[in-house]
Parts: sequence; structure tokens; C-alpha cells
Amino acid sequence: MKVAVLAALYRSGVDLEMAVPVVNRFRSVTGGVYGNSREADSDPLPWGRLGGAASLRWLAERMVTHSSNLATNLCLAQVGHERVARVWQQAHSTGSASPRGIEDYAGRAVGVHNRVTALDLVRLLESLEPELLTLLEGNVHRVDLAAGVPTGTRLAGKNGWFPGIRHSAAVIHPPDAASYTLAVCYSGPLASGHDVDDPAARLLARISAGVWRRRHTLTG
Repeated sequence: MKVAVLAALYRSGVDLEMAVPVVNRFRSVTGGVYGNSREADSDPLPWGRLGGAASLRWLAERMVTHSSNLATNLCLAQVGHERVARVWQQAHSTGSASPRGIEDYAGRAVGVHNRVTALDLVRLLESLEPELLTLLEGNVHRVDLAAGVPTGTRLAGKNGWFPGIRHSAAVIHPPDAASYTLAVCYSGPLASGHDVDDPAARLLARISAGVWRRRHTLTG
């Protein structure tokens, strides 16, 4: 979802240097309001600006490099769900959508769900502009897929985790083979919901390592 919001923001033409208020109050798809949980967010820095302001560029970077939930909803509030839906359409998605914000539990309760498939994640990454892929190279959560390739390998990716879910997608650039895009979506009891200490992350790392060993035989 955060990658789709990133693309929507950059393609919207909005001034990325524009400062926006850092608030924790968002419009639910049900018409009410909701907020994010500080404890559930992996990035404390945007919370340090609560009540102040931050540029959209900075928020977008925190959204994908540190997986900030608060920054994501602030960016989403600027571009709207229609532009995010257009990003998925432009990527020729067939089973993915991001119709509600992060922690919009009222929306989830009435059946509005964010959905994603591994194939659509590959399509999404392959539809991105080079500038956006460069941003994804700054992802600090180098576990799951990134942990399955040698240290120092150039990789542009984004991962997501929640109890019962571990997803990850990346464009991987081996120095001795053609670049390839890999996405794995896992749902099940292995996913602890922790950003690092997650058995599901280790499972994805093993899958990534297996693909890496076969990198010379991959075909487009």
C-alpha cells in the first residue's frame, strides 16, 4: 500500500516541498474519523513532529524507508484514494487495492479491505519511475527478501508486517546477472507482527536465497 501511495503522491504534481500539518486525525471511509497508534508504528520521527509541520517529501521518504504509518496517512490525505486506485490500475493490477487508510478499523468493520497479491506487487514495482525505485533502495528494514541476498547487493524494496501477515517485494540487482523482481506474500501463524524478530521474515529470506542461487537461469 505504501508504495502505491508514494507513486500517487509523486504523480499528482503536488509540490513535495509543501509543509503540511502533522496531525493524527484522519477521515474514515465510513465518514467518521480515526487515528494511528504510536505504539504500532515502526517510525518515531513523524510522531515527534505531531502538532507541527513537515514537508510532503520528508513524509514520503519516512513512509517507505522506515514504514511510518502516520506519514502514510498524512500522504494519503493529500492525494486521496482515487489517485491511489489509479496507480494500481496503471500497474495493471488484477487483485490489489488500497481503499482505506492504515488503522481505519471502522472501514474494515464494514468490509472495506486493503488487498494485495504477489503478482500485483511485481507489476507495481515494475511500473515505478526510477526516482521512486531509488527511494525504495533506502528501506532500512533489510530483513525477509533482503536478508536472502549477499550483503551489499543493490535492492529496491518494501516490506510490510502485521500479526499473521508478512509481505515483501523488491527489485534485486545482482552484479553478475540480470536484475529481477521478486514478491512473496505470506499469511499464517509464523508471522509474529514484529519488524525483525519474525519467523515469517526468515521464511521469506530462505525463499529469496533460493531464487538468488538460481539468478543465472531466470528469464523474463
